[in-house]
Amino acid sequence: MSGAFEVKPIATVVGGHTVPADDFQGGVESIIRVNEEYPLETLQGIEEFSHLTVIWRFSLASPADVELHARSPRGDTRWPATGTFVHRNHRRPNQLATSYPRLLGVDGRDLLVTDLDAVEGTPIIDIGPWFQEMGPRGQVRQPSWPNEMLAYYWAPASERGR
Repeated sequence: MSGAFEVKPIATVVGGHTVPADDFQGGVESIIRVNEEYPLETLQGIEEFSHLTVIWRFSLASPADVELHARSPRGDTRWPATGTFVHRNHRRPNQLATSYPRLLGVDGRDLLVTDLDAVEGTPIIDIGPWFQEMGPRGQVRQPSWPNEMLAYYWAPASERGR
């Protein structure tokens, strides 16, 4: 079974980051505003959760950004060349991302979150609560380069440029 299918955004990011950045994503508050076509009861009970799972589209990217080959993360040759599906950036074929922001509050259709690494205006494809039981099972293994590359990813945005 293959073929294209349509995905319609269910919400939009309001506020927060205004430009994409590789690091200093932490501590920024934004709103995930659910589209009016969805009844308020679609959010009933979400305030009981501390974190969300959010799938979003790299809206500032273009199809020309997609790179289907191995390359060093962030163009830094200190890290090994790895394939497209080993990266988590906008150069992926569907240009989708998954984030796990902290839910600070709910006001009608507005979900106030922090640590959402999407920029203002980003279309949200799906929202769900984070269930610990759905996280990775067993010991997590990864090479050392993601730890080196992402050392400042969640550093407070207020520290950018210091």
